[in-house]
Order: sequence, then structure tokens, then C-alpha cells
Amino acid sequence: QILEAEKVPKSKKLLTLRVDLGTETRTIVSGIALSYTPEQLVGRKVVIIANLAPATIMGIESKGMVLAASHGSRLELPMIQDLPPGSSV
Repeated sequence: QILEAEKVPKSKKLLTLRVDLGTETRTIVSGIALSYTPEQLVGRKVVIIANLAPATIMGIESKGMVLAASHGSRLELPMIQDLPPGSSV
């Protein structure tokens, strides 16, 4: 579940997300800012890939990746609203 979302300074595409995984909270940097505003994401439950090595993006350590689908320039996040944070995919 996305607890916080904010734009990354000096970037048009990146958002920093604080995500509740059920057992821990992680920071994830995601290139979804052209499709979603921070206000649209807070409180939403999204599918993330959590077993990736951390990566530093624009000076921010990202510990995961948000799963998204795209068609042309359209981007959509699959969202699961009724299951608790940390549910398996």
C-alpha cells in the first residue's frame, strides 16, 4: 500500500513512493509521474517486485519496482484494493 508519494526534484518522470509491504516499509523510485500524480497514488495498493537489489536513482535508494502495463504512451498500474499489504502475487 502506498503510504506517501512525492515528485523527485529535477525529474519529470520520477516519483518517490513509501510502500507498506505488510512486514516492512520501503522506498521505491518509480518512473510513473507522467501518468499518475502523488495524490492519485496515496492509499492505493499496487503490485511491486520486492526481491531486487537496491538501486540508487537520482540520489535516492530504491528497494523495489512497481509493476505496470503499457500500451503506446498509456501506462496503467494493476491495483489490488481488497487484500492486505504483503499479500503474495
